[in-house]
Amino acid sequence: MLDTLEYTKVEGENKQHRVTVYALSTCGFCKRAMAFLDTHKFEYSYIYMDKVPLETKTEAKKILKDRYKQDVAFPFAVVDDRESLVGFIEADWKRTLEV
Repeated sequence: MLDTLEYTKVEGENKQHRVTVYALSTCGFCKRAMAFLDTHKFEYSYIYMDKVPLETKTEAKKILKDRYKQDVAFPFAVVDDRESLVGFIEADWKRTLEV
């Protein structure tokens, strides 16, 4: 189901990781997370979960929680389809994304 969502792709020079961000359009932490990715020139995809139907958001959150064994809060980033980052804690993002 996650692969059927309409993501926005941001082109970038840094392609060392595949990053997908689940965000809210009004979330300051989400904006900071994507600005971090932009600053480090990452290529990534994102979707604003507050812009999709409630049923879709609910199902996506359940899938993410089951798959990554973490409660979903925004931003929720998936790195290389195997690791997740919840919220924006810059030190965690730097460590996981190796910057």
